[in-house]
Amino acid sequence: MKTFAGKVAAITGAASGMGRELAVQLAQHGCHLALGDVDEAGLAETRRLAGAANDGIRVEATALDVADRAAVFAWAEASARLHGKVNLVFNNAGVGLASTVEAMRLADFEWLMNINFWGVVHGTQAFLPHLKASGDGHVVNTSSLFGLLASPGASAYHAAKFAVRGFTESLRQELDLMNCGVSATCVHPGGIKTAIARNSRVDANVAALGVDPLKSAQEFEKHFITTAAAAARTILKAVRNNRRRVLVGPDAVVLDKIQRLFPSGYAAVVESLHRRTHKTGAATASPAGDLAPRATQEAGLPLPRE
Repeated sequence: MKTFAGKVAAITGAASGMGRELAVQLAQHGCHLALGDVDEAGLAETRRLAGAANDGIRVEATALDVADRAAVFAWAEASARLHGKVNLVFNNAGVGLASTVEAMRLADFEWLMNINFWGVVHGTQAFLPHLKASGDGHVVNTSSLFGLLASPGASAYHAAKFAVRGFTESLRQELDLMNCGVSATCVHPGGIKTAIARNSRVDANVAALGVDPLKSAQEFEKHFITTAAAAARTILKAVRNNRRRVLVGPDAVVLDKIQRLFPSGYAAVVESLHRRTHKTGAATASPAGDLAPRATQEAGLPLPRE
């Protein structure tokens, strides 16, 4: 997809962070928008910002829980009717959960999977017929750096993001074989300055890993090194270039390289850094931004610049 002008994009998780920035930047490119999120106040603000960025586009905003399959399908049909077509879907909504495997409550696990994985599945299946009908479509699914490698205290998050990665890579192969005018990109953000840590559940059981659950979200956000605006620019460039996957942020680039060079050994580095963090009293469950420079130092690799 070489241009977004005149296209129609559906975005979940549009009330803040990357979803909001994708909406605003697509609006600047002349793309009409269908926005969805459970946060109605944040969604209204994104709608205002997108409209201010380009008053010549149509912007639809819908209160939406991506875990509700019927609601997602109804939103897709309504969006296609309103705009006449849909070319892109950005399945971006996500939450976090910090918990040990042993003590994790099933209800919490299901809550995260229903949003982070099944929300992606629902959005993909609901919009795919409309993307194919448009003749020029693209599915953009948000996985994570943590869909490439694992860390302690975030098993549910890893499970969902690894699943999104496999789902999207298989989808891309299917679409290529169908030659139907639709493609797919899997997005792997590193530490992005968004509200996901504050929108996460942190269980007290992570204290067994040396994490203070009352401070973890605040400490975690200190290590976010890529802005949501920069992330959105990277994602849109990847869509224009029809990339199969895109690493967002220098930490994602470095840690992906470490994981590929040391597919088994990277876990020992993660555990070592976690133990050192515990000894120094830091309170971080999965310090993506902090992990990159430390792991890079141990592996002897340069930290790239954006």
